[in-house]
Amino acid sequence: MCHAYGLPDTLTLNDIPSPEPGPGQVLIDVKACSLNFPDTLTIRNMYQFKPPLPFSPGSEAAGVVRAVGEGVRHLKPGDRVFTFGSHGGLAEELVSDARVTVPIPDEMDFVTGASTMYAYGTSYHALKDRAQLKPGETLLVLGAAGGVGLAAVELGKLMGATVIAGASTDEKLAVCAEKGATHLINYSTEDLRERIKDITGGKGVDVVYDPVGDKWAEPAIRSLAWRGRYLVVGFAGGEIPKIPLNLALLKGSALVGVFWGLFTQKEPALSIKNMQEIAMYVMQGKLSPHIHKLYALADAPQALTDMMDRKVIGKAVVVLSEEVTMPTARVVPVEEAAKPPRREGQTLVFDNLAHLKTYAGQELGVSDWEPITQAMINQFAQATGDHQWIHVDPERAKSGLPGGTTIAHGFLVLSLSPKFSYTLYSVASAKMALNYGTNKVRFTSPVPSGSRVRMRAVLKEVEAVPGGAKILTEAIFDIDGQEKPACVAELLSMVYE
Repeated sequence: MCHAYGLPDTLTLNDIPSPEPGPGQVLIDVKACSLNFPDTLTIRNMYQFKPPLPFSPGSEAAGVVRAVGEGVRHLKPGDRVFTFGSHGGLAEELVSDARVTVPIPDEMDFVTGASTMYAYGTSYHALKDRAQLKPGETLLVLGAAGGVGLAAVELGKLMGATVIAGASTDEKLAVCAEKGATHLINYSTEDLRERIKDITGGKGVDVVYDPVGDKWAEPAIRSLAWRGRYLVVGFAGGEIPKIPLNLALLKGSALVGVFWGLFTQKEPALSIKNMQEIAMYVMQGKLSPHIHKLYALADAPQALTDMMDRKVIGKAVVVLSEEVTMPTARVVPVEEAAKPPRREGQTLVFDNLAHLKTYAGQELGVSDWEPITQAMINQFAQATGDHQWIHVDPERAKSGLPGGTTIAHGFLVLSLSPKFSYTLYSVASAKMALNYGTNKVRFTSPVPSGSRVRMRAVLKEVEAVPGGAKILTEAIFDIDGQEKPACVAELLSMVYE
């Protein structure tokens, strides 16, 4: 209990009367309560939500419903549930709002149930809804070893981004690498901006996920690429930074606030959909919260102190039942296990379409550069009947076009997608493949004659159809030497076995 605002060592362990659920509420026997950084702020009266004294901290819990209040229809006694709120979780019994209490699958243990939605919910909302992170983009995660940070690393990788993890120790970064980070930055010993320049070739990052703030915010914003998005998630570093707004102007960038708790109230339908998708990923073994340590209820103040001292990697969880133990990694059944494809040279080879489906959401790779010659442009013009002088008249282009050279037709670049795709992956069981073109496409920059292009691709979806599958691939066509790609497209193919 928090009787007066202060540090964790001022909290006391008390026996209080059992609470009763009111209308629209549920009474839960708490089995596990995971801690989040806002819990360390709430007990010091430094957070947006200020529960009246005295109160029990703990914003995220899992347990079993003991009783339901008037008007609650979707829950009943005995249901295994997850719930969240501003406080109350560090107690054997918790009264919670039924609207934010949802069943958890029987296969999910209580520690995982209590550790999933706050961190993954925040990070999924941030990356999916607020940043609209796209496959092939580069994501920088600061505070990457914390609860929400590790969730952002995992989700960024799952969503097809290249993830750069920033943390304060090599031990923390090792866990980030296990969770899918491609590049690691120890910003206690390395210059953050210089390392980002090295990693991105000077281009910068498309999205910054920042739950830290303080002195790392400004160099991160200065490291954004054109039209980058900086996600304001929290201020675990201490100080709320004061950002020169001219940086947003110069980068054409967006500073985007992320407040998951209010999002769940303002947009409940979308929030529930996100939660369902997160639960599915956890049950498929694609997401797995990293549990730092299990603490007894009497040791909850020490858990909060460890969080404040930045000793916690992932999630600190307080358990209130002897039957609750450290979860083991979920073993994915053989039939759904994602066996890695074999590699033949540059090409990923999948046994069949079922094998390909297990790879959905992952990078297919990057093709070699393909030169765009005038002869290629002329051949394309002959095939399509598009003989505009900007494509086929080099002499006129010298004085009439920027750069003094002809420009390839946008669809010429797009027409290279089958060639690029065949070099990136193949399906051994395929008897026929039809490249239907695009589901959607956006041409973002002209391609001068004499330049080179390549394709970066992420397998987005494999949908079964009679005799085969419909395949959606996210593709980005880069131009050699330019920051802006020539084209971004969603490619549509049909493969039959």
